[in-house]
Amino acid sequence: MSLIQDVAGGGGHDPVPGPPPLPRKDKGGKGLSPGASFALRKTGAALGTLFFVLVVNFFLFRLLPGDPIGMYTRGRNVPAEQLAQLRAELDRPILEQFLTYLRNPFSSTIDSAQFNRPVWELVTERIWPTLLLVGTAIVLASIIGVWIGIKAGWKRGKSFDKVSTGVTLTLYSMPEFWLGMILLIVFGVGVLGLPGVFPIGGISTPGVDTSSLAGWLDVAWHMVLPVTTLTLVYLAEYALVMRSSLVDEMDEDYLTTARAKGLSDKFVRRRHAVPNALLPTITLIFLNLGFTVSGAITVETVFSWPGLGLLSYEALRGPDVALLQAIFLLFSIGVVLANLVADLLYAVIDPRVRS
Repeated sequence: MSLIQDVAGGGGHDPVPGPPPLPRKDKGGKGLSPGASFALRKTGAALGTLFFVLVVNFFLFRLLPGDPIGMYTRGRNVPAEQLAQLRAELDRPILEQFLTYLRNPFSSTIDSAQFNRPVWELVTERIWPTLLLVGTAIVLASIIGVWIGIKAGWKRGKSFDKVSTGVTLTLYSMPEFWLGMILLIVFGVGVLGLPGVFPIGGISTPGVDTSSLAGWLDVAWHMVLPVTTLTLVYLAEYALVMRSSLVDEMDEDYLTTARAKGLSDKFVRRRHAVPNALLPTITLIFLNLGFTVSGAITVETVFSWPGLGLLSYEALRGPDVALLQAIFLLFSIGVVLANLVADLLYAVIDPRVRS
């Protein structure tokens, strides 16, 4: 009886201690935010891709048939001592050669067989004309192409949509070099008795000081035809992608909800539809920015533009293996970095990507 009373009334006994409470996790910021975690993942993937590029760049050119020393010294009077030194370098274990290459893939001690100059010196000289040409074309194509795509997609089926889609499809199907040659013949050489208006090649007129205002205007005049060629090709691609993305977005429920709230059609397009439809186009633009360092090989060759594209053509014609290896490495780095920037910008514009 006393036991029952003790249990019912507490009986003065201490309660049996339970397990200690688990420590609560602090959510106050010791862990990485989704955005930082996403950026780290993408940066790590980019670094891994760059390492893979270095591996491919090293071994690919060593798999070419023929005598590498003969290709490297073609057309050059190389002393016997230097030839013996080159062969001694190639006779070293392949892993040792690879580790030496990884320490300095941008070595300035390797000369071009075709130009008898350090390959990275040549590449550095040609970067700026290419950035000027292709960068200008991409900026113009982005502005014009996105505007055409927005207007055509929002008013699909209308006259502007039909005409612009037909024109952009025609431009998109044209090879760059063919369009460039047509523009060069019509506006550079002249047809049907009409004289040419624009220069037929080069970046400037011989003897003009490009550091002066007259020199800048002369360079801009030489840029008209090659920039127009690349702009027409690129804007066709941007316009088609932007139009397709916007048409897909127009069927989403959130646009119907925005209209039901009484928002104007222009406001719905500018604040809701266009930002979401821009995502694929932004990715495409940054992918093309990655190719600015490679240049448009065919367009630069057609217009004799002294950029990396023309340098690539000259190296392939050699072939100049050392120069090709340097150009391939630069092209790959440009594309990988542009992809990384596109991924990070994509996450800023669309937070859903971070998760």
